[in-house]
Amino acid sequence: MYSDELLKAVLVRSKIIAVVGISKNPARPSHYVSKFMMDRGHRIIPVNPGLEGQTLLGERVYARVADVPIDVDMVDIFRRSEAVPEIVDEALARWPNLATIWMQIGVQHAQSAEVAQARGVTVIQNRCPKAEYPRLFGNQRLEDIVIS
Repeated sequence: MYSDELLKAVLVRSKIIAVVGISKNPARPSHYVSKFMMDRGHRIIPVNPGLEGQTLLGERVYARVADVPIDVDMVDIFRRSEAVPEIVDEALARWPNLATIWMQIGVQHAQSAEVAQARGVTVIQNRCPKAEYPRLFGNQRLEDIVIS
C-alpha cells in the first residue's frame, strides 16, 4: 500500500517527531521505537498526559500535542484507533503545515486519515517506523541518508 519511495521520503523529512502515547517503560513498543528513532538522529517529543512535566529520552513530556511548544514534522500515534480522531484534529489545529501522521501497527482510522490527507498531510497507518527504517536504510543515521 505504501511505496518504499514514500516511506523513505517520510522518514527522512521527519526530523522532529511527536510520539503520542509514549511509555516510560523501556519494554513497551512506544518507548523502544522512540529510542530507536532517536538513536538514528530524529528528535523525539514525548506526549503522554500521565507523564506530563517529566523528562523522557532527554525531552520534557507534554500532556497533549496542543501543548508542544515547537513545530514537529510527524505525529506518531501509539494509541487505540478510537483515540485517533481527537489526536488528529488536535495535531492539525496545532500544526497547520504538519507533514505526516503515522499510526502504529494495529492503529487505523479511515475518516481521520481522509481529513488529514485533505489538508495535504501524508498518512501512514498500521506500520512501524522501527520496522521500515532498517529495511530501507540499514544502520544509517538520518544525517547520512541521501535520497536520489
